[in-house]
Amino acid sequence: MSVAEEFHRLYGYAPEGVWAAPGRVNLIGEYTDFNDGLVMPLALPHTAVAAVSRRADGRLRVHSADTGQGVVQLDTGTLEPRADTGWAAYPAGVLWALREAGHAVAGADIHLASTVPTGAGLSSSAALEVVTALALNDLYGLGLSAPELAVLGQRAENAFVGVPCGVMDQMASACCTEGHALYLDTRDLSTRQVPFDLDARGLRLLVVDTRVKHALGDGAYAERRAGCEAGARALGVRTLREVEYAQLPDALRRLGDETVRSYVRHVVSDNHRVERTIALLDAGDVRAVGPVLSQGHASLRDDLRVSCPELDLVVSAATGAGALGARMTGGGFGGSAVVLVDADMADTVTKAVTEAFAAAGFTAPRVFPAVPSAGARRVG
Repeated sequence: MSVAEEFHRLYGYAPEGVWAAPGRVNLIGEYTDFNDGLVMPLALPHTAVAAVSRRADGRLRVHSADTGQGVVQLDTGTLEPRADTGWAAYPAGVLWALREAGHAVAGADIHLASTVPTGAGLSSSAALEVVTALALNDLYGLGLSAPELAVLGQRAENAFVGVPCGVMDQMASACCTEGHALYLDTRDLSTRQVPFDLDARGLRLLVVDTRVKHALGDGAYAERRAGCEAGARALGVRTLREVEYAQLPDALRRLGDETVRSYVRHVVSDNHRVERTIALLDAGDVRAVGPVLSQGHASLRDDLRVSCPELDLVVSAATGAGALGARMTGGGFGGSAVVLVDADMADTVTKAVTEAFAAAGFTAPRVFPAVPSAGARRVG
């Protein structure tokens, strides 16, 4: 049954439209976005799809095909941040953020279905936020741009849900284009669509979902953000983006706290890795991006300490089997890794990773190619 048909079954009438917003995988630039840094995500073909209609009575009704729960009914006038509304906090938070920003959004009926794996570090929550924001923007004629919708989605997650994420996930879901990676400067939200046609170069980017679930709301993400902010204060800068890579050795000498020092080292060096990656892509040397990915993983593992045994095993097994490079992607503590491989080595690398997981007694991973796909759009 399509989302429009399920909407009709649930609510007794046809929706005004259907919208889709993708999950994302981040090629390089992790934990940099809340430091005004550089990132390079790409949208996946996996999407959250929403059938939506307006309501004029101040009610919000939301339903997900993926939760096994009934319709959640909320009063838009009494929406409160951090209220325990479960998964419904994501669409509800978007409506709250729109109303807080002064937009006359009275209410809505929403039915959602998503193919973005949850807990895999592929931005399933951002997809829910962006698809809701786009649908309400269209239905209520708000005239907001894709970056503005992304910022509203981030506000919903920060202030309403309570996860202090940066804006990368929402920007990727809202702004990516098919066949491209998104070079995003989170300081000013400037973007550049970078052609990313791996097939033409005989390469493939694999996503390995470890099936280890992570939850960014558990405090670990917030602790690292706080540590980065402490580092910026100690260095007398507004954000770590202001610390140039050439200045990093001196900056590290000025920091007394070893944990803060390691966080600063990761963020500044990962910004530099994004710059190296874009230079390599511009030069057509895509294969050379592989070692940069592996260097990024070592930094995430050792300096930021957000990896886990399963993610480390993906990287070691994949590179040991001939992959050009690999790293964890997303918030870490589980979730997914990306692996850059020659196309004719994809099956060999996949087999090596799967066998390594079996030998370690881990749950079998899910492996699929990352195909750079379109951002949020109306589909019906």
